[in-house]
Amino acid sequence: MYLDGKTILLTGGTGSFGQKFVELVLKDADPASIRVYSRGEHRQLEMQQRFNDDRLRFFIGDVRDRDRLYRAMNGADIVVHAAALKQVPLAEYNPIEAVKTNIEGAINVIDAAIDNKVEKILAISTDKAVHPENLYGATKLVMEKLLIQGNAYTGGRKTRFSCARYGNVLGSQGSVIPLFIKQRENGSVTLTDQRMTRFWLSLEQGVRFVINCLEQMHGGEIFVPKIPSMTMIDMVTAIAPNCQVEVIGIRPGEKLHEELISEDEARLTVDVEDMYVIKPSHPWWQGANWAQGKPVKEGFRYASNTNSWTYTPEQLQELLRKEGWDC
Repeated sequence: MYLDGKTILLTGGTGSFGQKFVELVLKDADPASIRVYSRGEHRQLEMQQRFNDDRLRFFIGDVRDRDRLYRAMNGADIVVHAAALKQVPLAEYNPIEAVKTNIEGAINVIDAAIDNKVEKILAISTDKAVHPENLYGATKLVMEKLLIQGNAYTGGRKTRFSCARYGNVLGSQGSVIPLFIKQRENGSVTLTDQRMTRFWLSLEQGVRFVINCLEQMHGGEIFVPKIPSMTMIDMVTAIAPNCQVEVIGIRPGEKLHEELISEDEARLTVDVEDMYVIKPSHPWWQGANWAQGKPVKEGFRYASNTNSWTYTPEQLQELLRKEGWDC
């Protein structure tokens, strides 16, 4: 496997993505080490006890701390940048904090990676970065721009930057699924808008997609998986079929539908089997091997409300059961 023998630094390593990433990489590959970089000592202790693997290293640190990142990246081959403030309402209420973590933190990751001669850096992005309507999405858009253009700063170094952009993760921290499961105990669930649609993928699908992107990336690409979408009312039907639905209205910064690829990005997008690749328009890019991808049609737009691949409530129930949820 590509990750065999690699030293990997994982920012935000104790979050949902980080936990699953560590689980799958330790199971399927033989890395030299995985450095789990995060702020929470208690979660790191729990993770250490859970995996009990001498290939794991635990670094207390914040992506806002430039010096600590420099030390943590020393000798790393790969960085997976998953650290972020992700909750839309909290980012709206605490905008400066979101900027410090999601934007200034990304700058620190770029500088530390280049100066430590890290081989590959892949940052995790979101559909909310496309035509952002909220601060979280705006910070992720800036993060993408910074990471992609980071390739222009590497000079003759081997360091390369790319992004993986995907939709909502089933059952991740802050996901609506645990909320619906908890609310159904009282016979009523809250829904912001019955027309709302979202892209969905499982945590394992997201991690395996990132691992695949790490192997294929040349630097400068934004990778987008082909994933299903569904209406939120169908999700309620799958999780709490016999419950009353209380419509509470769209929250600040929330969109009715999400996009993974905009019409403007379509001009640079190619269809490659189970994903799309958005190529950079910068002259430094040399990713000619993506030529085997088929350019998407003019005016293509990959949005949750026009996606041809949709989940039924029954299909979602089956997937959630596989993920260990009671549905």
